[in-house]
Amino acid sequence: MPNEINKPVIGISCGDINGIGIELIIKTFGDNRILEQCTPIIFASNKVINFYRKSIPEVNFNFQSVRETNRVNHKQINVYNCWEEEVNINPGQLTEAGGKYAIKSLQVAIQALKDSSINGLVTAPIHKKNVQSPEFNYSGHTPFLKVAFGAEDVLMLMVAENMRVGLVTEHLPLSEVAGNITRQAILSKLHILKESLQKDFRIDKPKIAVLGLNPHAGDEGLIGKEEEEIIKPAIKEAKHANILANGPYSADAFFARGGHEKFDAVLAMYHDQGLIPFKSLAIGTGVNYTAGLPVVRTSPDHGTAFDIAGKNKADESSFRAAIFKAVDIYQSRIEYAQNRANPMKRMSEVVLTNVEDEKIEESGEGA
Repeated sequence: MPNEINKPVIGISCGDINGIGIELIIKTFGDNRILEQCTPIIFASNKVINFYRKSIPEVNFNFQSVRETNRVNHKQINVYNCWEEEVNINPGQLTEAGGKYAIKSLQVAIQALKDSSINGLVTAPIHKKNVQSPEFNYSGHTPFLKVAFGAEDVLMLMVAENMRVGLVTEHLPLSEVAGNITRQAILSKLHILKESLQKDFRIDKPKIAVLGLNPHAGDEGLIGKEEEEIIKPAIKEAKHANILANGPYSADAFFARGGHEKFDAVLAMYHDQGLIPFKSLAIGTGVNYTAGLPVVRTSPDHGTAFDIAGKNKADESSFRAAIFKAVDIYQSRIEYAQNRANPMKRMSEVVLTNVEDEKIEESGEGA
């Protein structure tokens, strides 16, 4: 969606109103230089913003309220009021209201994304327990967004400057992980990962490392059969589909020896296998990106942090990185589409323009 100053409009959902989400937003956009990169529209309420702004007096955070998501001020921070009623704010506490208004913010933001009023979405953290309701029966943002945008499959992709780690399974009990590691699941994630690396990260021929499920990647079947019966066949099939995938690698040795630096991305089998090394090595600048959606969505790589909520202790580094990554991916997608536009169509447009110019010159118009 073009705008008059050619920078994307990035929507921000507020997350749990009792967590650190609003504090992260205020600290991130307190630096007005970020307005050179994007136009922010925050989906929350003026009252919640002002509540947390008082606890961060050293940050100069000014905003304007907007009534329509497609009419924003590109030189200011915009706040769209998703609700007008008074809400009890209890920093650090897990309350029903915290979850209710987090989802209300998210729903309005997603509608704006569907309407193309915003170009990308950055979601502040929610708590998985208090958001559960008939309207939100999901383990987190990723599966909810998958359904909201009708995607066949999506990939939780953790991104930092020095590594990218995708997950085959996400928020599952460890006892259920092995049963969800299938050849089709691995292939689906590899296809999404390859396409995302090309379209979203400007990597023409991405190299992907695939981790094993068991210790030592199964030791040739001595410690589990998944590598031999599922993961290796999936990698072989991926190669036939022109995906440069290698593995399976033993997860501990892979990261310990810097294997992630030799590949464009890593596909881990389950949550902690991928996120423990990622968060250890990303040094606070990690971003959670949902690959496979028709839209751009990022978030910081951490949760609500109730233990420090309202205490002006939250570090906004990951949230700021999520904003920049959303902008960068949006621009990458535009470049990708332009580079692969129909060359014959572009040529015919050029020829037609030249013919029209010649006609104008012959008629003497425009002289």
